[in-house]
Amino acid sequence: MSALVNSTLVRRIIKVPPSYYLLVVLLVILFVSRPQMLNANVLGVFVRQVVPLGILVLGQLLVMRVKSIDLSGGGVILLINYCISSGMFAGASFAFFVLLAIGLGLAIGFFNGLMVAKRRVSAVIVTLALSIVLVGLVQYLSSGKPPGDVPTFFGEMFNTRFAGLPSPVLFWIVLTALMALLLSQSVFGRFVTAVGESMPAAHFSGVPVERTVILAHTVSGLMAAIAALVQTASIAVGSVRVGLDLPILSVAATILGGVVFGRGEGGVWGPFFGVLCFAFLFVVMTMFGVGEAGKLVAQGLIILLAAVFYGLRADK
Repeated sequence: MSALVNSTLVRRIIKVPPSYYLLVVLLVILFVSRPQMLNANVLGVFVRQVVPLGILVLGQLLVMRVKSIDLSGGGVILLINYCISSGMFAGASFAFFVLLAIGLGLAIGFFNGLMVAKRRVSAVIVTLALSIVLVGLVQYLSSGKPPGDVPTFFGEMFNTRFAGLPSPVLFWIVLTALMALLLSQSVFGRFVTAVGESMPAAHFSGVPVERTVILAHTVSGLMAAIAALVQTASIAVGSVRVGLDLPILSVAATILGGVVFGRGEGGVWGPFFGVLCFAFLFVVMTMFGVGEAGKLVAQGLIILLAAVFYGLRADK
């Protein structure tokens, strides 16, 4: 009887996404070593910096639920940042830049989806190749130099607060809630679950598999475009390197949050807390004087440990 209870308890513990455990550990470390940093205003500043990553994760978790991946987000962010800061659309309104970004994101995501679903090209290859093309295009157009400043209204909007919360953080929370509703309450959400469980079974059950994968990638491109707008507002200048590390971090946060290829046990909020883990991890490591190399090692170890975690769960 005791063995049965222990086995059930272990299964319940393992079912919880690693992001929840890691977040508790990081908060305890902060509480013990730097309790003054747990102030709501201070935490708001740190969390605000990972909002672009959090938005990108919303697209990543969607494509990973249909057994795909999207590594083009870095190129999308860089291209949109260049379009906003280069001066090629000098005097344009905020609405124009939003529509331009959304149009680029949707087009790139749709292209990715077509190549993956229709042409059966490896998602890793096509999305990574497209990102490299976009990065090369920006490097060519900018001659490798930072293009310029971002219109001031971007920075003004990024620094506003609503109901005591930084507006970007509140915006991220709302987007996450909308994605949760999309996946749990819509027909498309049921299609995503079916495709993730088994593509052949979904096909023979009448699920439009190709269309679902294409739409997932298109939404992922949209999320990358929104992340680009927020990231550009965050740094308030043009850059030839901005956002290039976010795609791999989005994969890490998604896996940490309980979403692996075809499996979405972590839902939407698991990856949400996975992003928060990276925010607090960087705070803790900076606090203890760990450099960029150490942070990269930590990111890799987190992905590895999450993979081991899911391997253990599969054995149970």
